[in-house]
Amino acid sequence: MRLMLHFLFPFVPLMSKPCQKTARSIGVLLHPSALPISPVCGGFGEPARDWVKSLAKNGIGVWQFLPLAPCDSTGSPYSSPSSFAFNPSFLDAADLVKEGFLSSSVIDELPGSNESSMSVVNFRLAEERSQKLGSFLREAWINQSDERHREFKCWCSKQFWLDDHVLFMELRRQFQGLPWWNWPKAFSDRNPISLHFWRRKHQKQLLEHRLLQWQLDRQWRSLKKLASELGVLLFGDLPFYVSRDSADVWSNRPLFSILPGGELANQSGVPPDYFSSTGQLWGTPVYSWNRHQVTHFHWWRSRVARHLEQVDLLRLDHFRAFESFWSVPGNKNTAQEGIWKASPGSELLRLLKNDCGGELPLVAEDLGIITPEVEQLRDDFELPGMKILQFAFDGDINNPYLPENIKGVGWVVYTGTHDNPTTLGWWHSLDKETKDFIGQKIENSFEMPVMKILEMGLRTQAKLVVAPIQDLLCLDNSARFNTPGTTQNNWNWRMHGLGQALEKGLGDFGERGIFWGRSSSGAECFFN
Repeated sequence: MRLMLHFLFPFVPLMSKPCQKTARSIGVLLHPSALPISPVCGGFGEPARDWVKSLAKNGIGVWQFLPLAPCDSTGSPYSSPSSFAFNPSFLDAADLVKEGFLSSSVIDELPGSNESSMSVVNFRLAEERSQKLGSFLREAWINQSDERHREFKCWCSKQFWLDDHVLFMELRRQFQGLPWWNWPKAFSDRNPISLHFWRRKHQKQLLEHRLLQWQLDRQWRSLKKLASELGVLLFGDLPFYVSRDSADVWSNRPLFSILPGGELANQSGVPPDYFSSTGQLWGTPVYSWNRHQVTHFHWWRSRVARHLEQVDLLRLDHFRAFESFWSVPGNKNTAQEGIWKASPGSELLRLLKNDCGGELPLVAEDLGIITPEVEQLRDDFELPGMKILQFAFDGDINNPYLPENIKGVGWVVYTGTHDNPTTLGWWHSLDKETKDFIGQKIENSFEMPVMKILEMGLRTQAKLVVAPIQDLLCLDNSARFNTPGTTQNNWNWRMHGLGQALEKGLGDFGERGIFWGRSSSGAECFFN
């Protein structure tokens, strides 16, 4: 077996595999929107089921993806109009027809029905398609069985977030996408009498939003059940902040640093650093933490609980803000005039740990300049951190991302994330000195550099190594998913198919995982 693997992967040294006392696994990063075949946008239907089956077949124990929430106008799932809802673009119409919720005759009437081969997501078309799908579901609803009506009513009664979500989304639609603070005052201020009469007038439209979310929930639960049966752990993502123009802020204003007219009192960001002389200003409201403490963090705990219904493991984005956050006055145009303020993250994490039965199924996104206090908070709650191999090769032998400096099992190692270049694109951008530095670690063999970088991660003790699907397919930066600081051509990349190239990439990854003792399921790594 070792000789065969050496023939397939000649850069793998012929050595005994390290003795591992803990379960270790491998995973792939791919957002559902990037799945192929489905019209306009990938989603929760048959291509997603085939994807999960391919992961299991090749011994890949974890599927990681970005937030499943609705995206903003640029396609970003990190700035969502609702942090509790699913993205309606993910709803699979073909499955609805198979289950009898829709007639097959309506499929051709959906926008983009002939666009299954689109190489990128068309967000405008995806939104039009989901709106039309909601309308068809509502028109067919009266003909559904009493049992389905009871199931729907029961589900709705348990979704504490749903009423605010459907109100917000329909008001937003009727006011042509204006942010809530520019709506007529009765609606921006949530006047109860005005909302009562408006709700009665628009019951049909509100039903459409409810039906979309119910069907999304049904399809996702079915996919999650399949993944569980096949031993594939679902690894989701929770943004730290929420969008100012969201149902969350509109309906829970006291929890956020928002002035009565909707203006930002204080906004989020990060201070000036090596990469930006003015820092980064994100434009999302910071939290009014004292209000959260008074309510025993009810909103935060409900938010995490909702996400953990959907996934097995959850990445906490911008984890450093659980220790302290950069707060900038709302009227400033750069992040330079902000200050650090303490967060009650330890108090919140203790409550979450209790809610989860004593074990937190969370991973800390601890990238960037992290203080000892942030590291201590992460370690106090035994949360795995993240290591990105693309950050490792600056020539500093003490670089914490260098594979030889990644000590212990409490890490998730990546070649890159959704915000990085593809590893092939990154490799092509390196100067000769950096390539020579890397060459010292890969026996100066520069054939298949992406796989050799990945192999470095597989050799570490980290419990999980994740590769973006673009790296397993050895794609260049034309397949990059997101470029931070830009607003064009992000989030919309899609795979071309689920064919031979994909099977080869997943198969090679699975074989390498086996060689380096990474044949465990994701659940074994995190929950045993």
